[in-house]
Amino acid sequence: MFPKIKDFTIGTNLYNALKVVLAAVIPAFLFSYLGNLEIGLTIAIGALFTFPSDTPSNLKHKINGLLVTVFILAGVNLLINATYPYPILFYPVFAILVFTLSMLAVYGQRATMVAFSALMILSISLAHTHKGIEMLQHSGLLLCGGLFYLLISIIFYYINPHRYTELQIVECIKLTSKYLKLRGDLWELNSDRKEITRKQLILQVELNNIHENIREVLVRNRTDYGSSHQNRKMLLAFMSLVEIMELAVSTSFDHNKLHQKFDAHPKVLTTYQSLAYNLAKNLKSLSKKIKKRKQYIQNNNLIENLFSFEFAISDYEKTLGEAEASEGVHMLSNMLHYAEKQVEKIKTLERAYTSTVKLKDLNGRDKDLDKLTISHYYPLNTLVENFSFSSLEFRHSLRITTTLLIGLIIGKVLPFENVYWILLTIVVIMRPGYGLTKERTLNRFIGTLIGGVIGFAVLALDPSSTILAALTILFLILGLTFNPSNYKIGTTFITLHVIFIFAILNPSDSNIVLYRVLDTFVGAILAILANHFLWPYWESLNTNQNIKNSIEANRNYLKQISILYNDKEGINTKYRLARNQAFIEIGNLMASFQRMLQEPKSKQDKLQQVYKFTVVNNALLSSAASLGTYTQSHKTTKASKSFNFIFNKIIKNLDSAISILKDENNQIENDTIIDENLNNNLIELKKIREQELAQGSDVNSEAFKHKMREAQLVIEQLIWLTNLSENILKTTKVLLKTEKNPENNSLKTFFGSNNPEA
Repeated sequence: MFPKIKDFTIGTNLYNALKVVLAAVIPAFLFSYLGNLEIGLTIAIGALFTFPSDTPSNLKHKINGLLVTVFILAGVNLLINATYPYPILFYPVFAILVFTLSMLAVYGQRATMVAFSALMILSISLAHTHKGIEMLQHSGLLLCGGLFYLLISIIFYYINPHRYTELQIVECIKLTSKYLKLRGDLWELNSDRKEITRKQLILQVELNNIHENIREVLVRNRTDYGSSHQNRKMLLAFMSLVEIMELAVSTSFDHNKLHQKFDAHPKVLTTYQSLAYNLAKNLKSLSKKIKKRKQYIQNNNLIENLFSFEFAISDYEKTLGEAEASEGVHMLSNMLHYAEKQVEKIKTLERAYTSTVKLKDLNGRDKDLDKLTISHYYPLNTLVENFSFSSLEFRHSLRITTTLLIGLIIGKVLPFENVYWILLTIVVIMRPGYGLTKERTLNRFIGTLIGGVIGFAVLALDPSSTILAALTILFLILGLTFNPSNYKIGTTFITLHVIFIFAILNPSDSNIVLYRVLDTFVGAILAILANHFLWPYWESLNTNQNIKNSIEANRNYLKQISILYNDKEGINTKYRLARNQAFIEIGNLMASFQRMLQEPKSKQDKLQQVYKFTVVNNALLSSAASLGTYTQSHKTTKASKSFNFIFNKIIKNLDSAISILKDENNQIENDTIIDENLNNNLIELKKIREQELAQGSDVNSEAFKHKMREAQLVIEQLIWLTNLSENILKTTKVLLKTEKNPENNSLKTFFGSNNPEA
């Protein structure tokens, strides 16, 4: 109980909630003391609605973003008040404002939150409209509230400038630990590998997002303010986490083959599984210590775990004899090699938080990080390009504009007490995707109902104004704290806050709970119906594009690996960018699949295809990353003509799949001829490797072992990459045929029977 409470108090959600509550409560109490509560409440509203746009970033972007938000909020309020007395002018202005603000989402997360804040202030402006000088004064007070919040936010930033990034790294370590734990679960004899793979893919989506968040803040801080010790520490930790994840994704084992090989010798597998679990345990323990800012002491000695696995391999070799055990020892050695590299990276991560980090410790690995971040550039043509029904943001902007207009008209025609509550509900719960809107609708309605019941019960006890004021502040803090992580609980507390505010301002109105529930219900119903019937954007509409992006990213990454293997010049910026984009696009494809799961069954016509492509593309990325990681960390032999022929064939398969998805109707060469050439080149490649290995090498020498490991890994990965690329091409053809012949119902059988393990 107490550890959970402590975790709650040291998180960023409570930290942010305290920030905005201070910015709202101080002016409210100050002007209440001066005898003009209305001015204080208006300033408080300005602060409250500026808060959502305060997204994590460095100080420069924080200030610029909040200043833009503050002036937009004041301007929107002024425009609504100025046009409201003239319906023929008001409704067009209202619609244009809503549509334009909603379209800002094309510029990313920060712009989306600015638009959200502006839509909130637009809705609440209808609660009390003003005329003449009062209109200017009201907008000015909202401006003051926003500027006061900016001041408080800057003060909080200087109090603890690195806490957000630190907690993001904590979350990243925790998620990486979960991923490594799932890899350990794969070693269970009867494990559900398809389900474990699905969970791994979901974690990859989360990790991709959190990597982008951390990279953005760390790189911008370094660019603007130089490399402080704290920044170096977090950079080293972040880069180690990225490398741990990439190493895990790039190293896959054939668990079926390994179990068949070693079930009679279970000690080696159980020893390795214990090592795999301890990798995850150490990361989990480290994340807890960083979060609590306590000294980290390693619980599991990973070096001893490595020695134990080495001893288990030696015992296996002694039991069977060197000749009979050679293949098994080689397979186990690959596992040991992976574990050694993973332990090395975890040690680097631990060192970042247990010793001083110097610039040389980064070893130049951070030099291209700024090229991997998203540029803060807002060209007008981005907005213009999205003015089409193929754009998710365009459809959503039309939808929310229409829905808010309908809500406004309903509120005017029917005897609703607070029309703006209907509009606020629509703005808060309506999202571009159907699934998220549906989920938020349900959670908001439940939270509002629970909050209404509790609020009614509390008001029935006739508490004093002092108690109500204290509860109002407490519930605002709790509501803002829980809103990002648990919308249902957050809505419950926000509802209680609103009810008690109205009870203080208008104690004679006993129907406030009923009004709140009724308005929320109307807004929620309008939002869910609109998302279903007004220009809906089902994930299946964008399936081909998501799949194409993923295949293109993998193809570009493979091209860079081929260059690396041929030139032997080490990795460069192009390689890093291609690798990073491949991981991002796999995450995007999986995210699309998850969103599709939330949609109505009738709209999931491409669900199996998306999952199929996600799994196969992830397997391709894993195999490519394995070859790339090996090439950059080992001295490899010269690339032969056969190697390049096979690699070009793999890339050609992916190019053909991309062409099909683009519907270019390219003629694909005869598969039989290509396959015959491919087999001939694979045979030729094996012969070349055998000749290289046989040329006077001592079979017991370290050089011979390295060559043998390279030969096996390269040939195995080429065969696997070829199979996967052909699988992608065949699946793409089936997808295209299905689109042209929707009555074909054989897809489920096809996808259900051919699901490769990543």
